[in-house]
Amino acid sequence: MSATLMSKTTTTNTTTKRRRGTPATRSEARGAYLFILPALILMVMFLVIPVLMSFTLGFTNARLGAATSPEFVGFTNFLRALRDDPTFWDALRNIMVFVLVVVPLQGGLALVLALLINQKLRGITAFRVLFFMPVVTSMVVVAMLWKFMYQREGLINSLFGFDVDWLNDPSTALPSVIVMSVWQGVGFHMIIWLAGLQTIGQELYEAASIDGANRWQQFREVTLPGLRPTFVFIFITITISAFSLFTQIDVMTSGGPSNATTTLVYHIIQMGSGRGDVGYASALSLIFFMIVLTVTLIQRALTKDED
Repeated sequence: MSATLMSKTTTTNTTTKRRRGTPATRSEARGAYLFILPALILMVMFLVIPVLMSFTLGFTNARLGAATSPEFVGFTNFLRALRDDPTFWDALRNIMVFVLVVVPLQGGLALVLALLINQKLRGITAFRVLFFMPVVTSMVVVAMLWKFMYQREGLINSLFGFDVDWLNDPSTALPSVIVMSVWQGVGFHMIIWLAGLQTIGQELYEAASIDGANRWQQFREVTLPGLRPTFVFIFITITISAFSLFTQIDVMTSGGPSNATTTLVYHIIQMGSGRGDVGYASALSLIFFMIVLTVTLIQRALTKDED
């Protein structure tokens, strides 16, 4: 009995010492906090504070350079977006079209490229680098190059014999931006798909082959289930990236023609920075946040692994 009690007391003392930590452990903890302190300060300054300010300013009539202090206006800004701002609805329609087209197109094309370059062939690394190069190129540079290509006298019309002003026609402006965005971003998700493919054991394909499965059956029964976690990650990241479309619009079309390419992020920045209507821009940001959050949660629920 006493031996058991002594053993429990020793264990308790040891646990207490571990919780309190030795001087060396405390010193390491202080060092760790010092290392993360700069990143923490930056996150608070450029993430936490702006988010809190958006939640606050969205319910006020704050304006840049206003002589008076912001006043609380309740849900006036939100009602203005829903009832009195046709540009908001144009931007919402455009971004939903962009998301619905880009997410499956870019994800599917990236998977096809990943399957093609997941081969043990000479020079395959060069193809991987070639497909990935647009990703590491600045989006501003890519958008400017494609803007020149889309001009009436540009490369695309010259190559195919068209006579279309791609970015100044409401019927072709948004599809043109979609094509450029897919081309620029497909390489990144190709690499993610490739990483997922390389985690699937070759013995699974060998077993399926022994069972008489053809290439399509192997892809359906082995490859796709093995890529499920990768699929969820890519599906959500492409969606969030598509919703935040801004640079291409700002460089190539400036939201035109006739709001045919205006997006929510572009509209928010125009209202906040361009017109100085900070309160309304903050309200739009909150609406945008709720839309993205809702879509992401729905995606997560649909792709949730029941296992």
